[in-house]
Amino acid sequence: MFPFDVILFDIGGVLLTNGWDHCERAAVLNLFHLDHAAFEARHPGAYDAWERDAIPVEAYLDATVFYEPRNFSHEDFAAAICAQSALLPDGGLGILKELGASGKWMIGALNNEARVPNDFRLHTFGLRELFDVTLSSCHLGLRKPEPAIYRRALDILGRPAERILFIDDRQENVAAAAAAGFKTIRFNGAAPLRRDLELLGVL
Repeated sequence: MFPFDVILFDIGGVLLTNGWDHCERAAVLNLFHLDHAAFEARHPGAYDAWERDAIPVEAYLDATVFYEPRNFSHEDFAAAICAQSALLPDGGLGILKELGASGKWMIGALNNEARVPNDFRLHTFGLRELFDVTLSSCHLGLRKPEPAIYRRALDILGRPAERILFIDDRQENVAAAAAAGFKTIRFNGAAPLRRDLELLGVL
């Protein structure tokens, strides 16, 4: 009997670069010659709502960028956000493909992402074809590391927590999943992940 029924991957920081974290925001703000401090002061509350899909991208950008006239459009800025995404150097995508090709497990994503970059990333990097299920914050209205998102994942997957393996690069997300009963691995690169999976009898 396989040790798990489901293997869930975070996306940003495990498979791809982060979608809209500090480095990505700084690059886009520089591109449009925007004041970093002014943007970052407006970002947290609006971003929390955007990641939960409580507001659309236009409302997020109105709150953070277009509170005054600009010489570029919402579409320009949203496209620049998406353009920051890339394959993560030393990421886990190859291992994800290997696990998926075996057909032994349900393979899924459990990630925090707003709808526009989430849809872009899933499509552009072919992740929809690799995942059996995507449990994104913009679909669930919940964010890691909130305990409720792990409970919702269990409800959707219909598997006992101990039969689910969760892989994430952030300690707070790993700790919250472990508290919910998931088996967890904190991602620190492809080679350590492979060793951890071998020790668990997955590879």
